[in-house]
Amino acid sequence: MPQTLQSLAEFTAARLIGDGAIEIARVASIGQAKPGDLIFVQEEKHLDGALSSDASAVIAGEFAASHGGRKPLLIADHPRLAFARAGALLHPPRSYPPGIHETAVIHPSANLALTASIDAYVVVEANAIVGQRAHIGAGCHIGEGVVIGGDCDLYPRVVIYPGTTLGRRVTVHAGAVLGSDGFGFVRDERYGRYQKFPQVGQLVIEDYVEIGANCTIDRGALDKTVIGAGTKLDNLVHIGHNSSVGGNVVIAAQTGVSGSVKIGDDVVVGGQVGLADHVTIERGAILGAQCGVPSNKTIRGKGVVFWGTPARPIREYLKELAVLARLARKSRD
Repeated sequence: MPQTLQSLAEFTAARLIGDGAIEIARVASIGQAKPGDLIFVQEEKHLDGALSSDASAVIAGEFAASHGGRKPLLIADHPRLAFARAGALLHPPRSYPPGIHETAVIHPSANLALTASIDAYVVVEANAIVGQRAHIGAGCHIGEGVVIGGDCDLYPRVVIYPGTTLGRRVTVHAGAVLGSDGFGFVRDERYGRYQKFPQVGQLVIEDYVEIGANCTIDRGALDKTVIGAGTKLDNLVHIGHNSSVGGNVVIAAQTGVSGSVKIGDDVVVGGQVGLADHVTIERGAILGAQCGVPSNKTIRGKGVVFWGTPARPIREYLKELAVLARLARKSRD
């Protein structure tokens, strides 16, 4: 959907320097840019490369304003954010024609909106609800009583167990499993065996959540697992039963969240983080890659970066590393 620079400037709240009638068709990187493309520069050191590229226009910060004669510019306070918004306008989500593929298996009691799109080999079980303009990709399995809100987009091979509710505009990438049983067992010491604890709770995923490929999110054992509005999960993230993840949280790949964990709003979790059971991460904390948090611990500090295992503020962690390095040098001397 090509747009003029003027319309992009208005849409992104950026200041236009140059010809507003130029049409932009795509977003691109500096190295791959062609005529008709829009690129962005976050730092001044990359500006010369952007201005000498084949792109038709550049989004940049105020540092670029004096270079307007070389190429049309959109000046923004946050160039990366403005670029993302421009990309959303230039590359809107794919629209799916309504209808049910002839190979899909739909239970008679399921309630599918007339505008929903159901691809090949989908199975929708009894009493499930699929909202307006929702898209269910090929090979998905929608369990009994599942509720899928309007404008959701499920990629192929997603499995949703009974007791799961998705809000509006939820995106679930291929291979994700939502609402499966949590890992809950009680040891019978007399016989040396494990008895499974009931896993009969629910999973609630609120609006505007995006779930990466091959994620697994367990339903609650007796209560609910909740993923808050606007939260984004990378690929290969696991969320255990009875956990609650707040709104606008980001969790990077290969992170494991045990049962009964509470993650507050606006938390950032790096890759390969491990959270043991009954951990609390308070609002706005930042966990660096490969952090480990032991059971029943609380991490607090809005905007504070934590690192290591057990996780502690990064300044403290770096001081400990420096002390260890000095001790190592002394032992070699």
